Amino acid sequence: MKARMPYLYESIITFALLIATMGVGIAVYGANPHIPMLIGVAFAALMALRIGHKWSDIEQYMFDGIRQALQAIIILAIIGVLIGVWLLSGVVPTMIYYGLGILSPKIFLVATLFIASITSLATGTSWGTAGTIGIALMGISTGLGIPAPIAAGAVISGAYFGDKMSPLSDTTNLAPAMAGTDVFTHIKFMLKPTLVAYTISIIFFAVLGMRYGGASVDLSAISAMREGLAASFTISPVLLLPPLAVIVLIAKKMPAIPGIFVGIILGAILAPIFQGSSFGDILNVAYSGFESNTGVASIDDLLSSGGLSNMMYSISLTIIAMMFGGIMEKTGQLEVIVNKLLKRVRTPQGLIALTEATCLGSNMTMPEQYISIVVPGRMYAKAYKDMGLHPKTLSNALESTGTLTSALIPWNTCGVFLFGVLGVTTMEYLPYAIFNYTMPLVVLVLSFVGVTVAKLDPSERDEKDEIEKDLSA
Repeated sequence: MKARMPYLYESIITFALLIATMGVGIAVYGANPHIPMLIGVAFAALMALRIGHKWSDIEQYMFDGIRQALQAIIILAIIGVLIGVWLLSGVVPTMIYYGLGILSPKIFLVATLFIASITSLATGTSWGTAGTIGIALMGISTGLGIPAPIAAGAVISGAYFGDKMSPLSDTTNLAPAMAGTDVFTHIKFMLKPTLVAYTISIIFFAVLGMRYGGASVDLSAISAMREGLAASFTISPVLLLPPLAVIVLIAKKMPAIPGIFVGIILGAILAPIFQGSSFGDILNVAYSGFESNTGVASIDDLLSSGGLSNMMYSISLTIIAMMFGGIMEKTGQLEVIVNKLLKRVRTPQGLIALTEATCLGSNMTMPEQYISIVVPGRMYAKAYKDMGLHPKTLSNALESTGTLTSALIPWNTCGVFLFGVLGVTTMEYLPYAIFNYTMPLVVLVLSFVGVTVAKLDPSERDEKDEIEKDLSA
């Protein structure tokens, strides 16, 4: 039997089953998204069989989907190595140490925003930042008489700024992988709109902070963190060279994989010089990650991270998600839904708005930020290409909405986590998590003046056509 195009209701059934499985698995049972996503793959495969596809073809669709994400999988793997080496060498501790030094009672909220931003940039984790330094900052805010929801908003805004812009972040690598571009191109394109939203956040917290600037504050928790870092690591401005080198390489348009390897090599060179580490130590943390023993629990929780093995969570989820995406794309199940949604979309601005709405809807119905990047990314990748738009236009919309709005949904895994560690409900901190809800708006508004819209030039379009032909062969 020759395979046919699916009917709209059949594609909707596949998505409805995925949404139901993800929603129940994550929101009700607190499961990781991997197995619910794998069940979604099974639903997609069953529907493919129903509409006439052979099992051997369905397997090939899954392989083709995974092949599209191979670069991202490699990058995620070596990012894990980079984090482990940078922790061992003292690069990340040095960034955090200097970041904590900027705290001042007079500008507490702005300083909180900056500290959370620097920490998250250095570690690539919003959860790790909020659950460690964020807790300490919340305690200080109580002594200052600053309402907890406002302080939580500053912590969350900074933590998600770093998560969004750090090449060490899994979502920052996942979004370009789903869109079809590389992580460095993605970060550079996000810079302008992100700085606009971040500037708005700085002004917002500076104005709020004027009410509390005269209060005295106990900085003992922050001092203990800095002392713990200084006691366990050699802190030096020289250790800022590896991240600066990676930034320069991004600016010089070096491809992501060799650029990250340069960062690893520099960290590996500095580790024995500044921390007395052996080659064996470097090999161990590159695979298993770094285990911090500063004696300060909040710092140890934050710095015990990295390593190739610890990236398997993100790598395995990417593989499973791309299996789902491969089946949905090759069998036309995505196409019929997207065509229905795109019927009234005629402009790049409309496409960006639809993408952002889909990301928000995914965060609400499949309450996990990874899925809010994966599913819309695979849904709209072809639509952006057909409109002549560079995939970084899509990756920017995915990151700016999928990553950031996850913290604004009370039943999303991010909202649940932040409530648990900061002690403030989502609805209480939502008005003050200004970076998270202004970022999607800034991306959409700037699309009307072309800042967040990038066209594919003819050579790039031809190259992508050739890649797609190879995948179909």
